[in-house]
Amino acid sequence: MTTGLEPTAPAGLLGLATAEVAERVRPSVVQVRGRGRGGGSGIAWGDGATVMTNFHVVAGVGPRVEVLTADDRMYPAQLIAGNPRLDLALLNVEGANLPPAPLGDSTRLRVGELVLAVGNPWGQRGVVTAGIVSAVGDLPAGPGEQAASYVRSDVRLAPGNSGGPLLNARGQVVGVNAMIFGGDLSVAIPSHVAAAWVRQLPRRAVFLGLGVAPVKPARAAAASLGSAGLLVAHVAPGGPAERAGLRSGDLLLALDGAPLRATETLLEALDRAHPGDRLRFDLLRAGAPLTVEVTLGGRAERAL
Repeated sequence: MTTGLEPTAPAGLLGLATAEVAERVRPSVVQVRGRGRGGGSGIAWGDGATVMTNFHVVAGVGPRVEVLTADDRMYPAQLIAGNPRLDLALLNVEGANLPPAPLGDSTRLRVGELVLAVGNPWGQRGVVTAGIVSAVGDLPAGPGEQAASYVRSDVRLAPGNSGGPLLNARGQVVGVNAMIFGGDLSVAIPSHVAAAWVRQLPRRAVFLGLGVAPVKPARAAAASLGSAGLLVAHVAPGGPAERAGLRSGDLLLALDGAPLRATETLLEALDRAHPGDRLRFDLLRAGAPLTVEVTLGGRAERAL
């Protein structure tokens, strides 16, 4: 005899399946902390010592960034690369052996598909919420900029979820949770965008210590900057760029005499470089022209 209150068999099976998915993925989700506070979440990415998170989670927190794993181990983390426009950052967690989360194909996501979020809202670790995909779309990209897109869903997120995974029903990462609109709409960076960004990062073990964002010509003209370029959004404390005198807010116009209008131009230069090489930046600071020469560091020097 049934009362009409019992879950149907398919609903019960779905609940068990999502619980199993969450249990499998939790060890791959970490808490990213800076300045002694819980700043957000992160996902084990690619190998046991790399974590993907949001750029806004680590920007401006200084050199003391730590990663707390699901089994209560704490590790210092170092910034490998960051992209303010995509709101993505990649961290190196030396000594960790994190199980990487499986990646899914976010280009195949459909409106109405079930998705899960795992993260650390309000500092509470390993919280799981569920919802459905409400929209998938593209963001406008200027010349030389990497194409960006988004996944919008109604999974419930809160401060501390940023940087955690958005999962499909198979437990595959299809997005990096990034922001909340109006309390009931959540936006994630699709996994295929994050994976493409990682693939085009410099392969050599060089360290510059800059986070940059392209400045569109129209915006540059409106701000009387005179030229489009790359805006310095973050300077790693103690890194090569800071030692050379670069500052947040500088507008990079040229690299070794060549115009610097796209992030890819800088990345290609770093891909060809070696530790100890010198890069010459022509820039504007508060409207005044300036030239700064930076000596690149190596992998061991990477730090936030």
